[in-house]
Formats: sequence, structure tokens, C-alpha cells
Amino acid sequence: MVFMAVTGFAVARLRNLFGVVMLTGLFSLMSAVLYVVLDAVDVAFTEAAVGAGIATVLMLGTLALTSSEERVSEAEKPMWALGLVVVTGAVLIYGTLDMPPFGDAYAPIHHHVVPRYLEKSGQEVGLPNVVTSVLASYRGYDTLGEVYVIFTAACGVLLIIGRPKRGRRRTLRMLVGEMRHGMRQNVILRVVSKLLIPFILVFALYVQWHGDFGPGGGFQAGVIFAAGFILYALIFDVDTSRMVVPSEVTRLLLALGVMLYAGVGVVGLLRGGNFLNYSVLAQEQTAGQHLGILLVEFGVGLTVAAAMITIFFTFARQEH
Repeated sequence: MVFMAVTGFAVARLRNLFGVVMLTGLFSLMSAVLYVVLDAVDVAFTEAAVGAGIATVLMLGTLALTSSEERVSEAEKPMWALGLVVVTGAVLIYGTLDMPPFGDAYAPIHHHVVPRYLEKSGQEVGLPNVVTSVLASYRGYDTLGEVYVIFTAACGVLLIIGRPKRGRRRTLRMLVGEMRHGMRQNVILRVVSKLLIPFILVFALYVQWHGDFGPGGGFQAGVIFAAGFILYALIFDVDTSRMVVPSEVTRLLLALGVMLYAGVGVVGLLRGGNFLNYSVLAQEQTAGQHLGILLVEFGVGLTVAAAMITIFFTFARQEH
């Protein structure tokens, strides 16, 4: 915890943006380790894949379009901004005073829905991984909202900077091309990446379909799958990777994942159940739950992977 606090302070003080990105990735990795210590393995998996992995790559790609040093304004800094931050922080801290102590076994959350999830999950859903049961079944509406947030973020990136600009200025694609030109001399890196990328994609599929029985699921699998293609683009070439995954395909998959998730809920309505009630999808309740969770997790994986790939390649077309 102390190391994380020191890292956070260093991020706030640094002016070199490359160092900030590296420290941010390190902070996410330490957070993942902390979650493992707290037995929150699924959360640790997500934090490591998203925070320390794909987010760091996307921020490095952003640096290729900007400057590596933060521009310090010489204008007078208003004191009201500092006062506003202090007051806001004080209000937030005051709001935590009524919260139960950290780790309190008698906290209300431990005597409300959590006992029911733990006691009835095996009977009602039938999955060994209770986290998947909660996220994909009991709290299916929340997860659907998260998928829509990712979908909206990708659409926002496409709308704001989605149109490639013509010019001779430096682009992320040029930077990747320069990296590829330099990597022609680095045979080890290119050979290792050729061997590693297939295993990354296979591991993503394992995480996708094994999320019912252990840590994993659509979010983690989608990020890992996208990381494989992004690594391919960084090592070999953006244009070559675009031939493997055209923009039309990623945008189609981006929408298809959301439609698949919501479509499962609509099918439940048509079969006489509630929206996102998977029990009516089969004759047996647990069989319907298994089928529904597999489908919605697959939709999550499609949307997340397509969103990450779309965002990266959209940045790759931009000028500096």
C-alpha cells in the first residue's frame, strides 16, 4: 500500500509523460497483486489485463501523437481551483465516515444479498464460479450497462477522431512503421512474437470459455484477444494487421456483441420470462442459465475485443 501511495504521488509530480504512463501501468499491476492477496482473483485478472496491459499500450500510442513532456503553463494559477479541490475532497472524506470499517464482517452488505448469492447460486445457476453467476446472471443488467459503456466509448472515439487526416506529419502508423523497420534487425523479437501470438489468442479463448469454472470471462478474454492483434501490429505493421482484421469487421463485431447480449434478454421475454432471465432458455433451470451465460459472455468478449482493436487502429491513423 505504501509503495502504491508513493507511485501515485510520483505520477502526480512527474512532468515526463512516458514516465507517467510506465508508473501508471506499474500502479495497476500492484493493484492486481493487492486484489490477489484479498482473494479477488477475477478483479485482479481484469486489472492486470486492462490497467497494466491494454491501457498502457493505448496511452503509449497516444504519446506518439502528442509530446512526451507536459507543458507547464506560465499563467498565474487561480487559488479558487485549489480551494474547490480541497472542499470536494473534504466532502468526500466526510461522506465515508458513516461507512462500516474496512473488512467488518457485520457490514450490511454481508447480511443482505451476498448470503443469498453464496447459498443459492449453486442451486439456481449451477456454476462453480460464483463471481460469474453474480455478474452475468444476478446482476446481468449491470453487466449489460458496462458493455454499452464500452460500446459508447468506441463509438465516441470513431466519431471524434475516426476520420483519417491527410498530410505529411508524423502519425502513429509512421511510428509503428519505423519500429518495424528497426525490428527487421531484431530477429529474436520477431520470431518470439510469431510463436507467442498464437498462444495469446488460444489463452484468450480459454479465459472466455473457462470463466464459468474459474477466474475469467468475456471482459478479460476480449482484452487479451485484442492484445494479441495489437502486438502483431506493433511488431509487423499496422497496414498488415489491418488486412487480417479489417475495420469493417471490427465495427460489425462491436455492434454484434451488444446485440447478442441484449438479444438473449429479448429471447427470454419471448419465452415468457423476464428480461435476461436465462432459466426459460431450456427445459431445466440450470441448463438455461448455462446457455444464457455462455451467450452473454461471448457477446461481452466480442464487444470488448472489437472496441480495443478499433480504438487502437483509430489512433494509428491520426496525425501528430
